[in-house]
Amino acid sequence: MSLESAGAFAGGLGLFLLGMVMLTDGLKLAAGSLLQDILRRFTRNPPRALASGVLVTALVQSSTAVTVALIGFINAGLLTFGQALWVIFGANLGTSMTGWLVAIIGFKLKIEAFALPVVAIGMVLYLTGGRGRRGGLGTALTGFGVLFLGLDLLQSAFAGVADAVELPSGSDPLSILLLLLMGFGLTVLMQSSSAALAITLTAAQTGVISIYGAAIITIGVNVGTTATAVLAALAATSNAKRAAGAHILFNLITGAAALLLLPVLLPALLAFQEGVLGDDSPAVTLALFHTSFNALGVLLMVPLARRMARWLESRFMARDERIHTRYLDDTVAAIPELAVHAMRKETRRLGTTAVDGVLHALTGELPAERARLVREDVLGLSAAVNEFVVRMNREDVAEDTSRRLADVLRAKRSYETIALLVEPLAQWPAVLGRDDPYIEAARDAIRASHPFTGASEPPSAAHADECYRELRASLLAAGAGGSVEVADMDAALNAISVIRRIVKKAVEARELLEEDPRELGPEGRDPADHSMQP
Repeated sequence: MSLESAGAFAGGLGLFLLGMVMLTDGLKLAAGSLLQDILRRFTRNPPRALASGVLVTALVQSSTAVTVALIGFINAGLLTFGQALWVIFGANLGTSMTGWLVAIIGFKLKIEAFALPVVAIGMVLYLTGGRGRRGGLGTALTGFGVLFLGLDLLQSAFAGVADAVELPSGSDPLSILLLLLMGFGLTVLMQSSSAALAITLTAAQTGVISIYGAAIITIGVNVGTTATAVLAALAATSNAKRAAGAHILFNLITGAAALLLLPVLLPALLAFQEGVLGDDSPAVTLALFHTSFNALGVLLMVPLARRMARWLESRFMARDERIHTRYLDDTVAAIPELAVHAMRKETRRLGTTAVDGVLHALTGELPAERARLVREDVLGLSAAVNEFVVRMNREDVAEDTSRRLADVLRAKRSYETIALLVEPLAQWPAVLGRDDPYIEAARDAIRASHPFTGASEPPSAAHADECYRELRASLLAAGAGGSVEVADMDAALNAISVIRRIVKKAVEARELLEEDPRELGPEGRDPADHSMQP
């Protein structure tokens, strides 16, 4: 390759990557909350989840962005792993849209005739639209034009070396392995399967590589998309690791099937292309091949998905999940709305520990050692939430999001108070009966505050407070009359005062953590609300 061709290749690749970044970022900004709403609400069953994955990936032109966002949704508890599984499959199918854009627009039209005007229009929209949806659309259009200008440079670079460069054809096992590694390496190196696919399509279109060899590279490119998911899940929660595992398994199974069927599938697609489409473009052949083997992968998942889900759900278990966060990590912290939702889920989880500890104490089923563990677990998780707040991206946080963040932090403080009050209840006063009307009323009020059932009316502690006043008066009278020792009376009064404070804090926390229906899953359901036992 000459110095001029090398420069054209490097510049074309740079422009293509820049265009992809601008296109993806602009489309995400222009779409606003639409993409989140699609992922959050239209995943009720496998077909809808699959369609959601295809649609969102086609809209933002990045399966990586969708996969990382999806991991964030799982971490935040907005999607169950079962729902996310089919979205992942759909995202892989949706990646084929990029190949069609390159094959149809990049090689069928005169690029300068539309790319430069598109860049000009996009910049006008960007300069007049700021950070709003109009500005996002302008960024996307500019990226779209820049992307194809880069593709034009890539074509020029490859055209100059088509006769001088000879790549393996993929006719022997070593060549197949080299081509697979080439596709995988391109994707990992550029962190973009779209760019790697564009290079492959351009190389095939300009004659640098045969159709058969380019098809094998395309399989390697598809498998290479797993690298980003792995990196995103390395320090993530268990569910995020399972999502990355599903992405890897899908691509490995699909890639193996495509490789095995390649001698049959590629000739069949070529015959279909010439006979039905009336087109013999190598780029169209590869786009058709990419779509076909990903669709084949989805069909293979129909009988395998449940087994895969069960297998993955039995993996990546935290060694001691009592003291490990379940919903918080950096993939969520980058998006304030998701971060607040994840914090609410984690706060509910530590609240479960505190409230369950109190209920066990009120029935005499909480020894002192276990009460200490309740306190340590709640305070440990609370500290993890505090650290997560520090890592949160709190720039440009909407006023409503900031208010909800404050409510979650206040609720967390209430549960910390409850956890600190559990240990004193383990030393139950002998003169205080566990079947006293006040203890029963307090248990009912605390139990009503948890679990979070989404009831429209918050639990009332009025009855418990009335019973408290009656019991307090009775204990004071007994102490004054000498039927109960003053020390025993004080111990009982201290205990019921602690219980009263716990009731107040439990009800307060429950009201602060009331969920906005817009943040829930389909039909207002919370798809991943799990409790944690003390």
